[in-house]
Amino acid sequence: MADDLSAVSRFLLEAGTLKHARRTGWWMAGVRDPESVAEHSWRTSLIASVIAQLEGADPARAALLAVWHDSQETRTGDVNHLGKKYAPSADPEAVTADQTAGMPEPLAEAVRGVVAEYEAKETPEARCARDADKLECLIQGIEYRAQGYENAQRWIDNSRARLTTETANRLADELLNTGSLDWLHAAMGETP
Repeated sequence: MADDLSAVSRFLLEAGTLKHARRTGWWMAGVRDPESVAEHSWRTSLIASVIAQLEGADPARAALLAVWHDSQETRTGDVNHLGKKYAPSADPEAVTADQTAGMPEPLAEAVRGVVAEYEAKETPEARCARDADKLECLIQGIEYRAQGYENAQRWIDNSRARLTTETANRLADELLNTGSLDWLHAAMGETP
């Protein structure tokens, strides 16, 4: 078992690199210090659990899928949509297979299954996690736009157009009509 856990410990250290890996598409919008892949993945997981709960899917499963949805970027980097035009995307399932090589087989199989489910887009939880990915980008765009990055509007519009679940679409409508600091005003008992 000790040998098997060495692969797990290496992966856990590898996963930490996502805390430093920036989401590169935001540079095109002029954002100087964009969020990290890890920051994006955390909020995506939270959103996935919310969408799934409201859609009648399994919120824990949707959050799990969202946690792993960009884990391959430790090896591939965050390739934005323009970059994908020139370089073929790496197969997330193949990258995950390499990342989990040497891990205890029940763990490796579970991780590979989570990534395969997300990529297949067939289960309600996968659809919720994928919508969470887009909705998180929309929210981040709203926040960047509020900071003066007007070019973030393109990301807001593109993300909004790609949502599929009723809940994600309704949340997007609500978010687009909410100020980025309305939560703070409400918490303070103030009228925005």
